[in-house]
Amino acid sequence: MALTDWRIWCGVALLTTSLVAQTADDLRIVPLVRGDEVLVSFELPEAYDSDVHDLIFSGLQTTFTYNVELRLSVPFWADRTIVSAVISSTDRYDGLTGRHNLARTIDGRVVETLVTLDEEVVKEWLTNQTRLPLCQTSRLEPNRDYYVRVRAWGRPQTDSVLAQLNNAITGQVTFTFIP
Repeated sequence: MALTDWRIWCGVALLTTSLVAQTADDLRIVPLVRGDEVLVSFELPEAYDSDVHDLIFSGLQTTFTYNVELRLSVPFWADRTIVSAVISSTDRYDGLTGRHNLARTIDGRVVETLVTLDEEVVKEWLTNQTRLPLCQTSRLEPNRDYYVRVRAWGRPQTDSVLAQLNNAITGQVTFTFIP
């Protein structure tokens, strides 16, 4: 590969890194070790804007999808994935009844449903996940550094923050497991 090609790829890598760092501030992640479980909470508060509101009330099914990974930091080697999950939060608005039919799936399995008339409940449903159990602490090694990485994206595409989600917003937070 020519020197010019390396410079281009380095520039692309720096640009990509700065974009991820810039958008990761919008994604708040909190890992929590409670008892014998590792839990994670995360939120994407800026994602539910007027464009998302308009999409929902037009009747289009709107889904926010989160790919969550718990990884072990391994110096000088590829980090090891302990567990991963795909969480989808979906809203199907019924314009005739004014009801929002909400569903949450984890790895394709429906784990929770809700019907509501309250848009604040919808906003919370789509943009927040609270105390999602990731794994048992027995799968973790004591006194090691771990991190939780969350990638978020949305459907359908718009020109709003949801459009940024189609390109995936990524954030991560590190913690040390001390039993």
